[in-house]
Amino acid sequence: MQTPSYEFETGLEDGVEVLKVVVKMPQVKGMSDLLLETDSNNIVLTDKNERYKLDLELPKPVIQSMTKASFRKKKKELAITMYTEGGGAVEGERLSGPAPLVRAKDSLEDLQKIKDAAPDTPPAAPNQPPPPPQAAAAKTKAKGSKKGKNKGNGSANAAAPVVSEAEKLKNEGNALLASGQLEAAVLAYTKAIECDDTNAIFFANRSSAYIKQESYGMAIADADKAIEIDPSYVKGYYRRGTAQLAAGHPEKALPDFREAVRRCPGSKEAKAHVKACLDIMNGDDSDEDEEDDEVTSPLAGGGAGASAYFRATYDPTKVPLEASYDGPHWEGCEVSGAVPPLDFVEASVEHMRGEKRLHKRYVVAVLLGVRDRLAEDKSLVDLDVAEGGRFTVCGDTHGQFYDLLNIFEINGNPTEDNPYLFNGDFVDRGSFSVEVALTLFIYKLRYPNAMFMTRGNHESRTCNAMYGFEGEVMAKYDRTVMNLFTEVFNQLPLAAVIDKKVLVVHGGLFDKDGVTLDDIRAIDRHCEPPVEGLMCDLLWADPKVLPGRAPSKRGVSCMFGPDVTKRFLDANGLTLLVRSHEVKPEGYEITHDGMCITVFSAPNYCDQMGNKGAFITFKGGEMEPHFTSFDCVPHPPIRPMAYQSSAFSMFGF
Repeated sequence: MQTPSYEFETGLEDGVEVLKVVVKMPQVKGMSDLLLETDSNNIVLTDKNERYKLDLELPKPVIQSMTKASFRKKKKELAITMYTEGGGAVEGERLSGPAPLVRAKDSLEDLQKIKDAAPDTPPAAPNQPPPPPQAAAAKTKAKGSKKGKNKGNGSANAAAPVVSEAEKLKNEGNALLASGQLEAAVLAYTKAIECDDTNAIFFANRSSAYIKQESYGMAIADADKAIEIDPSYVKGYYRRGTAQLAAGHPEKALPDFREAVRRCPGSKEAKAHVKACLDIMNGDDSDEDEEDDEVTSPLAGGGAGASAYFRATYDPTKVPLEASYDGPHWEGCEVSGAVPPLDFVEASVEHMRGEKRLHKRYVVAVLLGVRDRLAEDKSLVDLDVAEGGRFTVCGDTHGQFYDLLNIFEINGNPTEDNPYLFNGDFVDRGSFSVEVALTLFIYKLRYPNAMFMTRGNHESRTCNAMYGFEGEVMAKYDRTVMNLFTEVFNQLPLAAVIDKKVLVVHGGLFDKDGVTLDDIRAIDRHCEPPVEGLMCDLLWADPKVLPGRAPSKRGVSCMFGPDVTKRFLDANGLTLLVRSHEVKPEGYEITHDGMCITVFSAPNYCDQMGNKGAFITFKGGEMEPHFTSFDCVPHPPIRPMAYQSSAFSMFGF
């Protein structure tokens, strides 16, 4: 790889000293071709097509979390802007949205050209002068009076300690949020709100923390409150739109992002979100650097007709096999029903472990093969465990490939005598999602009765567009491969029953009683997951401590109590519900009087959470759960969400 030409520029941006590096790369088409890593003293820029690499020591220290980058397509150059240490920038107070492969640790990024006013005062409406001192004093007095702090003369000075304490708590929340301590950040913002519940910024910041917790319903409620307090506060609309989009409601997010653009026409981030909403709503996957157009099957579900259609449309033998390819080969991969040899399975895993890509010809063959196998299943599959045998259930793996390999190191590779069920969310977040999915799929083809998978909420086109998997596939392969992944995800079963006793689903139970196992079997799953109904609940629902049902904190599906679990299990002759979908400190959690178990298999989730991963082993006959917790293992220096589109940068950690 050659070293591209570059030049340094220094200057001021909004009164703050910045250092710019402009890198010229004539053969690069856009940011999706690049991987950018930064720290306070260095940048490493790599072209994914192995044409350029730049490892550069900076002339002065910079604030890493305030790095931003943009690719100028006409000039074929990348502009990297960094705020210098001691140059007047305050980390966490003003951040622009990061470029696709640059991670900002603090989620309090401003919309482009949007600035907060004083930290405790939401910005004024456009072209509106600030209130006169008398009005500001009256407002402060009213705040204090409302809180009961201005007894006596009701002076503004009496309220000052309350505002100061609220501001201190907000700053504490900002620091906790920047370090990934989400629950502690929520608590700090909540305390700030208890001190001063008339500040839109406090609600908007807590909304940001809720978004990162994937508590989208609570994030929407806080954004609603911020807008109610100050209808001119642009971030309120931005936060609410972000949460609505993450919850799978682009049609509800679109008006908020359009309002943000109306109030701040210079905001590139808000404009990108408007386009993202329209793309999702219109089914637009086009990529200007791709020649492949999306081909959608006219045949829903499984069957020989659908299989023949996909094999005619995506023929592995039409993918050229370059002489330079040094990875594993699979002769006869194009034959319907072909089983990969064991040496191909093992060599493929090792090839990917070494950060090498499996050739597209074999990726297409694997995806076609696993699509056909999964299409044969019902939406609920019945699994048996041999007397004295064992069966392992794993939760979310979220693209953490090296932790997946560690599970196999601890518990053994999948074989007919060592079957596994992976309970959804194989992809997104982690930047090795392609490798995770392909490993599971290859084992499914080799051992169809030893590798089982259920669908998670992240096995969906919408989530893949927002949380990095689509960007990863496009960087490593192309649109054809992404289309096939989407088709495979649409074939994944929604639930499994093990030995007629244990129900395994990704999310949880339903927003109504009376649902039977036959109702689950009858679900037409061959589609993008809906935002309501039985399929939605199976992918999104969460348990809660108290009896009954409640609206979900995620803004999708519901939360269900122990009484709901007991009624469902009793009515369907089951003894246990196993689900995933939530991070747990030890990798698992037992709730609902032992009737509900959550298992999560991605340790130190997103390199931030510090949790353990876990898996459950059942022994045939007794069917009692046995838990194994494990820590994370090292992985190559590619951060989670590295391939995420800049339009969705708010959804990262």
